Amino acid sequence: MAFHDTRFPLGIALGARGGPERRTDIVTLGSGFEERNSAWADSRRQYNAGYGLRGLDDIHALIAFFEARHGRLHGFRWRDRADWKSCAPSATPQADDQLIGTGDGTQAAFQLTKTYMSGPASYVRMITKPVAGSVLLAVDGVATSAFTLDAVTGLVTFDVGAIPASGALVSAGYEFDVPVRFDTDRLEIDLSAFTAGAVPDIPVIEIRV
Repeated sequence: MAFHDTRFPLGIALGARGGPERRTDIVTLGSGFEERNSAWADSRRQYNAGYGLRGLDDIHALIAFFEARHGRLHGFRWRDRADWKSCAPSATPQADDQLIGTGDGTQAAFQLTKTYMSGPASYVRMITKPVAGSVLLAVDGVATSAFTLDAVTGLVTFDVGAIPASGALVSAGYEFDVPVRFDTDRLEIDLSAFTAGAVPDIPVIEIRV
């Protein structure tokens, strides 16, 4: 298997449905109280692309994309229109959006991450498929361009001479995609009308890369 660094057609993904999923084991005790345990350290996103199809041209594009991925075999990029930036979807990414690390004077490479916060709780998500050309970095609030980005892993590496000093806060702003694959090896196409068709179930699931 491999990961194809290409994005699912945006016009179809725009109408898709889905979002993050977690797996929690719950045991109800005899007293009525519960014991809850999170089986997954990270959430996993699932989508259904079938809702984004609007006509035969969309179906044609879907078939081409599906065949090129060999069904479930190869992963690809997916744009989650509800969550695809370091900031809110309506905002413009800024270099101070997300704290991604603290310098120690020698560390040059930092992983892009996104922190989700609500009250005292938070979750840090690793960003492995940033959009090339969209990444902004700052050290202690001062923007810098002295870095290189690995768009395959989401790792940013500061140039020699620009490595953050000990205690310096490293922040980033960016756009990103979700690494996914099809969760089916079969497309059932319903051409119930001459000019429009429907593929009611096109499951897409997040993968670890």
